[in-house]
Amino acid sequence: MLAAGRGNVLVSRLIHRAHGEVGWFLYAPACALVEADRVRPGTAEHLAALPGVTILDLDLPAALAVAREETWAAAHTRYAARPTADRPEGAIVATTEPKRWDGEPVRVLDLGP
Repeated sequence: MLAAGRGNVLVSRLIHRAHGEVGWFLYAPACALVEADRVRPGTAEHLAALPGVTILDLDLPAALAVAREETWAAAHTRYAARPTADRPEGAIVATTEPKRWDGEPVRVLDLGP
């Protein structure tokens, strides 16, 4: 999320594809959005305004998963990436810090340079 505000070309391409192509979705877990906005104020409002980005609410199952973790952003992201009926393989975590996800049960897309 922070990389979007820093002009990361790969993030811009993902946002563009999610806006313009059928079947492409970008999800922003609310807890991760809050933490990104704390680091870079205005990030949440900017991303929430983009038509290709879907904000994932902290519903009860997500809240229960997040409550057990130390960092809410990572926990909500991990929860959002889990397999569901709509996404049997789960979602992919797009990140500029792929090593942060080592050992986690998620697929990662490295957006680093």
